[in-house]
Formats: sequence, structure tokens, C-alpha cells
Amino acid sequence: MIVKRLGRVEYAPALEAMKAFTASRGEDSEDEIWLLEHPPVYTLGQAGKPEHLLRPDSGIPLVRIDRGGQITYHGPGQLVAYLLIDLPRRRLKVRELVQLMEQAIIDTLAGYGLAAGRKAGAPGVYIGGDKIAALGLRVKNGRSYHGLSLNVDVDLAPFGWINPCGYEGLRTVRLKDFGVGATVGEVGERLLAHLQRLLPPVAASATLAGGADGGQPA
Repeated sequence: MIVKRLGRVEYAPALEAMKAFTASRGEDSEDEIWLLEHPPVYTLGQAGKPEHLLRPDSGIPLVRIDRGGQITYHGPGQLVAYLLIDLPRRRLKVRELVQLMEQAIIDTLAGYGLAAGRKAGAPGVYIGGDKIAALGLRVKNGRSYHGLSLNVDVDLAPFGWINPCGYEGLRTVRLKDFGVGATVGEVGERLLAHLQRLLPPVAASATLAGGADGGQPA
């Protein structure tokens, strides 16, 4: 597993780098996890509806992308983790990877004394019904890209200018709201440890069947 701590990266170059890496992978390519932040940007999934952007005059760019899900916001103070994983080699299905990502976030938040959980039919992680983390994946030839975002100390105002992940009135929260003063980098290291703990080891056999293409919602 290769871990890249990239700092603050513009969204479009990061997306192109993920796609290029995924397209060029061979059977022996090591999996990677990228930890980073983005400047302010809205991203809209492949089946996303533009009407979920409530303030198109906000000045925040909107990028249409190839993950599942509706619209979400990325900005400074939000931890982003991209998981570039060969699912068949780790004997993982897409839904299992999504659940693993959610569990890693839940375990990370538990380390700060926060009780978080899932919500039926609405992927992501929630505290008391308020969303603190979003997920979105794309899988091609059994290999994933995109990943998750966890609100640490991000400006929440831009979430009020959208229907987050397509849900009208969904309240978004961040770690700072609960008195957690950790930096994005510090939270990233805790999350990374849980992701690495939960990810199954690479299977010895190189003849496992590849997974289907597809997207998962945010």
C-alpha cells in the first residue's frame, strides 16, 4: 500500500491523475491511498441533477464527474481520502468497500469521543442525523477511485447553497462543531490507520475475477 499526502490540490488535476493511474494499472500495481484537501469546488455525480445547486451564482466552480451520487462540496478544512484499490485482489465487493470506508470514519470519530453511524438509504456517516462525511466511488475493471470526504474545520456555508448529496434540508456538521481542534493532517493519519486495519490483505492468487464497472453514491 502506497500512501500519498498531497496537501491542497486543485480538483481537476487530482481527478485526471486518479483516472490515469487507474487506467494504467497492471496486475502487480500496488494500491494507493491519497490524503489531501481541495480548494472550494462543487462536484456533481454522473446521474446528478443540476437543480440541487441552489445558488449557481456563488462563484464556486461546478465539476461534473464520473462517481455515483449527487452534488457535494469540497473545500479547505475538509479531509479527502481517495482509495485506489484493486478490489478482486483484496476479495472485496463494491458494497463491502463502501461499508469499510464508513466504518473507518465511524472508528475515527469514536477516537474523538463522538458516536457516529450510518443512515439507511443515504450513504455517508452521520452524527445525530447530521452529515459529517460523504462517500463516492467509481469502479472500472475491478479498480476503485474517488473515495470519501470528512468535515474537519471546513466552512459550512457552501453546503447551505446546495441540497447536499441530493437531500433537501440535510444539515452538515464538522468536527470543530464538537470541540475537536485537530488539524486535517492529524485526522487524516487516524483515518488512514483505520483504513489500513480494515482493508483485507492482497490475495495470493492473481487469477481472481475482476469486478464490474459502476459508481456508488455520495
